[in-house]
Amino acid sequence: MGNNLGIFISALCTALGAVPALFLGNLSHRFKDNLLAYSAGIMVAASTYALIPSTLKLSNMFVLTIGILVGTATLTALEMSLPHIELEHTSPAAHQARPLLLIAAMAIHNIPEGISVGVSFASQYEDLGSLVAFSIGLQNIPEGFLVCLFLVANGIPKLSALMYTAFTGGIELAASYLGLQLTDQYLGVVPYGLAFAAGAMLFVVYKELIPESHGDGNERSATFSFVIGLLTMILITDILR
Repeated sequence: MGNNLGIFISALCTALGAVPALFLGNLSHRFKDNLLAYSAGIMVAASTYALIPSTLKLSNMFVLTIGILVGTATLTALEMSLPHIELEHTSPAAHQARPLLLIAAMAIHNIPEGISVGVSFASQYEDLGSLVAFSIGLQNIPEGFLVCLFLVANGIPKLSALMYTAFTGGIELAASYLGLQLTDQYLGVVPYGLAFAAGAMLFVVYKELIPESHGDGNERSATFSFVIGLLTMILITDILR
């Protein structure tokens, strides 16, 4: 996989993942809760079966721990700094601050992801770039779907929702080309970037998606949807590898 092609495809997966969300009309609480839980399952599997294994393959448990904790702490600080009013799930205004948090979270955690992809392709290791681009691109698909779904569900016009989602992918694309300019001496940043992305994603899943999917009395069906999403991504990962 060529440098430019691998970088572009990895970032493009965010916009591609957003496309299915554009075809969803008015969602019932039950359907939305199950869809969010399904997305959460996909994102957990992307972290545990792509990002975390890739981190351990390139480094060790210490790097993984530091990266995940820094990613989680960064998202925690971001959530605390953004306007975020906790309201009852039955209130129509309950989710107004959540899309802003999600977009900012994805944009911020896409920076180390992109740098990791770029540095990997710039390194002397022939297959490293493809491995990292695959891991990042795989988890970009449910991320793009999730961001776009949140925006559409909160009344954002579909075209605008797609553009906002593509913007988060554009952040990663720019960061990837920045990483491409770096040399092998920066190769050590790659596993930290992968672990950071995993920590940020797990924060979003546990802090936002799972509570959101359990807010309207659909806990049992949402739980099954989460498990099905988890198995779906594991299957996809196994097939593509």
